[in-house]
Amino acid sequence: MKSIRTKLLMSYLLVLLVGVLVTLVSVSFTARVAYDRHLMPGGARMSQEMMGTPQRAGQIQFASFRAGVFEALGYAALAASVVAVVVSIFLSRRIVSPLHAMTQATRRIAAGHYDERITVQGEDELSQLAGSFNQMAGQLEQTEAMRRRLIGDVAHELRTPLTTIKGSMEGLMDGVLQPDTETFTEILQESERLGRLVDDLQELSRVESGAYTLDKQPVTAAALAATAVKRLQRQFEQKRITLTSSLPADLPLLLADEDRILQVLTNLLNNALQYTPAAGTVTVLAQKNAEFVQFSVQDTGAGITPENLDLIFSRFYRVDPSRSRHAGGGSGIGLTIAKHLVEAHGGRIWVESPGLGQGSTFHFTIPQSH
Repeated sequence: MKSIRTKLLMSYLLVLLVGVLVTLVSVSFTARVAYDRHLMPGGARMSQEMMGTPQRAGQIQFASFRAGVFEALGYAALAASVVAVVVSIFLSRRIVSPLHAMTQATRRIAAGHYDERITVQGEDELSQLAGSFNQMAGQLEQTEAMRRRLIGDVAHELRTPLTTIKGSMEGLMDGVLQPDTETFTEILQESERLGRLVDDLQELSRVESGAYTLDKQPVTAAALAATAVKRLQRQFEQKRITLTSSLPADLPLLLADEDRILQVLTNLLNNALQYTPAAGTVTVLAQKNAEFVQFSVQDTGAGITPENLDLIFSRFYRVDPSRSRHAGGGSGIGLTIAKHLVEAHGGRIWVESPGLGQGSTFHFTIPQSH
């Protein structure tokens, strides 16, 4: 029985069948007693002399018969009711027990025990609900783990520049460091790192809450790609990575917020910059795809394992947790922001990679302008 509806129907029929069987068995045992009490001459005093006329005798005989039937049925109904209640309690517990288990599990999850799971048995609606509950619990547990890792990452990334700034200022006050351009430049760079981290967190909060508006206008894919490449060209040259773009000339116009799509391309190119070694290549591609234009950012970098492909756009997730922002690993926020911005335009974003050391390609689609 794969349906809860079928289980409920069968339980009702089972209770009914048990009631009927118990009634029949009870009547078979109590009918003789009722007959002897109400219809036998010794018990009912139904002799012709005491009953008077034949009409009176028939009335008394019918009344005695009816009393005997009601007595037998009364005993049978009582027995059937008791058995039906017992069977109903047993069946209802079997059906409702998964709901009680989910209630208890929900309370434990609400108390912070995200490792709580429910044993799934069968294939009915309650089992499917239990499966969905376990999936939700797993996602909550993963989100909680990411939140804890975020706190550690943010604390670490804040501590590093703050320690540098504090050390430099103490050195200046004690006369250990000279108040020259090099010292002030280092302090400025560390303060800029703090600013970028705060900006990333603030931007993530905005896109996840939808607290922004899109100014959609017809724009050209080639112009977007050229602007994004120009913005980051110097950084790629400093790392000795070749950055190119290859777009066909007949691409249709896009209906998009130019600044937001540039932000998506910039985030994807920054990600490629961080995970592509020197002498590597990064290419921006685009093609028409049904009612969309599909952009692709292809790199020859570190690559992604299959188990990480579905997690790569999660908040604060890094393929290699040991890579901090200072080590070129980013904050783990840029791809999440890109995902929200693409989906807000009605497109989708995904990644493909043959495996570690074999590079990766990020794709996203944006609707055409009609």
